[in-house]
Amino acid sequence: MAPKREQRYTILVADDSEMNRSILRSMLEESYDIVEAEDGLQAVAILQQMEQEIALVLLDLVMPNMDGFDVLSAMNKYNWIDSVPVIMISAESTHDFIERAYNMGVTDYISRPFDMMVVRRRVINTIMLYAKQRRLAGMVNEQIYQREKVNNLMISILSHIVEFRNEESGLHVLHIQTMTEILLKSLTRKTDKYQLDRETINLIGNASTLHDVGKIGIPTEILNKPGRFTEEEFAIMKQHSQMGAEMMKSVPDQDEPLVKYAYEICRWHHERYDGRGYPDGLKGEEIPISAQVVALADVYDALTSPRVYKPAHPHEKAMSMILNGECGAFQPLLLECLVESSDIIQQEMSIDPSLQGDLRAAENTAAEVVQYEDLSTVDRSLHMLEYERAKYRFFMSVTQAILFEYIDDPPMLTLSSAGVQRLGLAESIVNPYSNEKVLNTMGAESLAKLARLLRSSTIDNPVVEFDCDMCVDGQSKPVHIISRAMWSADEPPQYTGAIGRITELDEKEAVR
Repeated sequence: MAPKREQRYTILVADDSEMNRSILRSMLEESYDIVEAEDGLQAVAILQQMEQEIALVLLDLVMPNMDGFDVLSAMNKYNWIDSVPVIMISAESTHDFIERAYNMGVTDYISRPFDMMVVRRRVINTIMLYAKQRRLAGMVNEQIYQREKVNNLMISILSHIVEFRNEESGLHVLHIQTMTEILLKSLTRKTDKYQLDRETINLIGNASTLHDVGKIGIPTEILNKPGRFTEEEFAIMKQHSQMGAEMMKSVPDQDEPLVKYAYEICRWHHERYDGRGYPDGLKGEEIPISAQVVALADVYDALTSPRVYKPAHPHEKAMSMILNGECGAFQPLLLECLVESSDIIQQEMSIDPSLQGDLRAAENTAAEVVQYEDLSTVDRSLHMLEYERAKYRFFMSVTQAILFEYIDDPPMLTLSSAGVQRLGLAESIVNPYSNEKVLNTMGAESLAKLARLLRSSTIDNPVVEFDCDMCVDGQSKPVHIISRAMWSADEPPQYTGAIGRITELDEKEAVR
């Protein structure tokens, strides 16, 4: 058996003096991988790309473009300082400078000229301390993540039993859960009337998968009848809402919120806002918000999914039917949420259902682990998971194309390998708006217009489509750019950049 390879940590040395970088590299390169930055802007750009790989930053104070304090400000802004320790290196040793550095999160301070023994010992101590902290955070994250997966799996098994008996694929319950959570999150941005925090939205989303559990008690010949129901058959079919509610009433731990929401949803997800639903003819706000949202999600998915008695309607047709009142009455505020979330709903419904459980578990893990205040990497983990999840959704919907990512602060453009090859640009470009090659490839006017469109998008409608001419494969060609603006979790949300793809338009598409 081969001996276990010792882990090599990566250190970022940020210093505008080549001689100082060379001295530090010679002291440390035997045991560590060294990445160098010639100024503060380059240091932040490297952290933007490699934050998860950097174990330590050795940071000079006086540098061009951005000095050491500017770098620390950026690290605090993006919460990198929580997971990446910084040792300040400088000949400046005044009390005010040192105190300011410590107040901004610096772990240690080494003055020049360097003492090799001191540098090595402080580097080792700092890296080992943070490595233990990361391992602890990872253990907690993994435990919560596995618990979330088990919870989701158990609910999914039960709900899929119903779908299997109903001769459906099982996608229905996943779609209902996804759409329920989208609508609830949109609702929280419009009103605080329903007190919908993250945990409540998660519980209602899980409970929504049980909305049709009462169909277990409906005869198969009625459940899977391809044609229209007779009045007697429809009366039997409608009993599933009461049957499901009775099942929930017999569940132990009636005080648990999940059981409460499951009861509400099972019994009242066929009620309508004007009182014309069943089984109890509830009207308006008599219907719990959990049941109102699931009712709307249920109707949308029923319209857009194939059934034994009908083909699937396209998204636009389903939206039109719901908004025109052809499927019953719904709360006007929820209909606003449906319209504003239209693009997100389409994107989410296209994601491979086998991946949705893992994505949801990751999101819930990140949100729950934030309560562990003694873990300094927690906040950064939450932001990273939210950011990566948004990127993951979007890139899952694109195929073979030129892909790009833009970070707004500091401004940096990153291209996929296809983009590098076909556009003739570098993989990472700092300050792309002033980069001559970028401007020659796309044109300053087109680049500025795309930037304006992205900045004028919203968190609910972040997708921007744009046509222009670009230099692709050495020739000017018409292209179509589809991109998604990225927004922070701040209140109000802040524009942080964009991701997207670039595809060529054929001559017909260009003329049209």
